[in-house]
Amino acid sequence: MQYKDYYKIMELSRDASQDEIKRAYRKLARKYHPDVSKEADAEAKFKELGEAYEVLKDPEKRAAYNQLGANWKSGQEFKPPPNWDEGFEFKGGGFTGGDAGDFSDFFEQMFGRAGFQSTHTGRQSGEHLRGQDSHAKIHIDLEDSYHGVTRNISLSTPEMNAQGQLQVKHRSLNVKIPKGIKPGQHIKLAGQGNPGLGTGQAGDLFLEIAFNSHPLFRVSETDVYLDLPVTPWEAALGAKIKVPTPEGSVDLKIPPNSRQGSKLRLAGRGLPTKMPGDFFVVLQIVLPPATTDQAKEVYQNMQQALDFNPRQSMGG
Repeated sequence: MQYKDYYKIMELSRDASQDEIKRAYRKLARKYHPDVSKEADAEAKFKELGEAYEVLKDPEKRAAYNQLGANWKSGQEFKPPPNWDEGFEFKGGGFTGGDAGDFSDFFEQMFGRAGFQSTHTGRQSGEHLRGQDSHAKIHIDLEDSYHGVTRNISLSTPEMNAQGQLQVKHRSLNVKIPKGIKPGQHIKLAGQGNPGLGTGQAGDLFLEIAFNSHPLFRVSETDVYLDLPVTPWEAALGAKIKVPTPEGSVDLKIPPNSRQGSKLRLAGRGLPTKMPGDFFVVLQIVLPPATTDQAKEVYQNMQQALDFNPRQSMGG
């Protein structure tokens, strides 16, 4: 996937005002419109221009895009930095203009997510208007879900100043992370969204939960997995091994003649939801290297002592 420099496409500096963005789009749209332009690549440039304008005209998309930094070059191979959208607060936004289906993979990766689509629009009460709900994604540790904690989170909110310049405000909140929460679930903070007009009440803030990557465990729905390295003799003869879990170490019995990829299940030790998930240990058999004469001799003795051909079913 290639990085798109939307500012370069629109011939703008990164501190351009919203009025400057609008004027640049009108100028370039006339220049590259396929119905009037004589340039060979007009249609491609017009399409690219529409994508850039879709992002830069929307303060929320623009602020999110700016968080990627200014060091990327147009056409450079791009992979979003981990947790790039962490703590970014938005009202919804969504596709506010052009046909998103015509946009690039880069746009889809950045903005083609449910989080950027407006689902709460605010409502009117008498002559007063309720504030819009806002949304943000936060990352927590796997262990936070097992125990339940209170975390201090920082949120960034894009706003336009009186000069039409984009600015980002920051705020901090103490958030209670409930025990058993899983990725994709939301925490609702009533009244922490955008302020209302007049006497209209404030909107709500919805925090989408994601888990930080873990050096040992991975999560699927409510189940938790651990890849456990074992020696060939532990797998062949059976063993009792101390195994880490998010709740502390447990003694696990490895059955004799266990195979590579075998799954051992600890029922109810996954995420502690209303219906707790399971904890799975996936065996990964690791061969000792034959880097010494002694190690080579051991392998040679095994070769002679064991009548074993793993390719027998292939006729080998």
